[in-house]
Amino acid sequence: MAELDFDLSSIQAARDLARKGAEAEKKLKNYTFDQIDRIIKAIAEAGEIHAKELAEIAVEETGFGKVEDKIYKNHIASGLLYEEIKNQQTIGIVDADQEGQVITIADPVGLIMGIVPSTNPTSTVLYNSMIAIKSRNPIIFSPHPKASKCTSRAIEIVNEAAVKAGAPENIVQGLTKLSMDATNELMHADEVKLIIATGGPAMVKAAYSAGKPAIGVGAGNSPAYIEKTADIKKAVRNIMASKTFDNGTICASEQSLIVERSNRQEVVSEFEKAGAYFMTDEECKKVCTLLFRNGTAMNPNFVGRSAKVIADAAGISIPSGTKVLVGEQYGVGKEYPLSYEKLTSVLGFYTVNDWKEACDLSFKLLENGIGHTMSLHTEDKEIA
Repeated sequence: MAELDFDLSSIQAARDLARKGAEAEKKLKNYTFDQIDRIIKAIAEAGEIHAKELAEIAVEETGFGKVEDKIYKNHIASGLLYEEIKNQQTIGIVDADQEGQVITIADPVGLIMGIVPSTNPTSTVLYNSMIAIKSRNPIIFSPHPKASKCTSRAIEIVNEAAVKAGAPENIVQGLTKLSMDATNELMHADEVKLIIATGGPAMVKAAYSAGKPAIGVGAGNSPAYIEKTADIKKAVRNIMASKTFDNGTICASEQSLIVERSNRQEVVSEFEKAGAYFMTDEECKKVCTLLFRNGTAMNPNFVGRSAKVIADAAGISIPSGTKVLVGEQYGVGKEYPLSYEKLTSVLGFYTVNDWKEACDLSFKLLENGIGHTMSLHTEDKEIA
């Protein structure tokens, strides 16, 4: 018998996983609260035990981010998540409105497909597995090709812990023959009832277009406005902590700073004290040439990289201990590459005259991404 071409064999493998997931779904939907709790608790414990291992292989495989921060991501997505959801009722009657005479009954949606990004390749598996199973749904993951090893290991750990705690076989699965055809096949499989898509705009759009419910989390382009009444030291401390976490791979981390002329110098001074380096226009051009290709698409080789790695590759000299590179921008759009999302240790920087100008600029920056997340640092409630 002739062997199937890879694309055809990957499609068949996806169909096989969907059928196995559907079998797991039939069993899982009848589980009790206590049975489900034992399973998600076991997953949380496994996530904690293997947090370091998963972080190390993720950084080794992708080159993105920092091991210590990925360990914490895995902790958030397992142990901390369990503590947050363990007492939530997701079976049977979950709410009763006596006055309106309406009861709310929780029912499983069915087999879920999870699309996993290369920036958060193990914590996404832990998190999505737990929220899927908490609501009595099995899940199948489509790993990112550049993070297939660490994602597959996370899937293996989670499924093994779940089954050992009493879950049906194949409750958590993942594609191993990776191809766009396989991912597309899974998206459109009759057995799959919901898609959770974490990734780039094209992947999220494909999930939304699959003809079934989808929850998409894609590119952000988060402006951070430091208004003139803000506690500047606190604002800078928070922004630096956020932007440097895992070298900026979180899509909700800050992408552009907006300051007023009245507080500009103080903000710049505080950022420099905190480890930010303000590039000259010439240095900024060199970094942008490195970070972006085909216009505004970010070069994956520099996602989640340290300021030093980026500066060295761009051929610019920065002070020892620099944590973030900052480039002044004078507009929004293709002529100003730092007005787009940068999942790495680089920020755009804008100066405005007042809050109205900052508001208009924030809208323009958000429209340069999918539009989620904006942070405002102010002590003025009227401005907020």
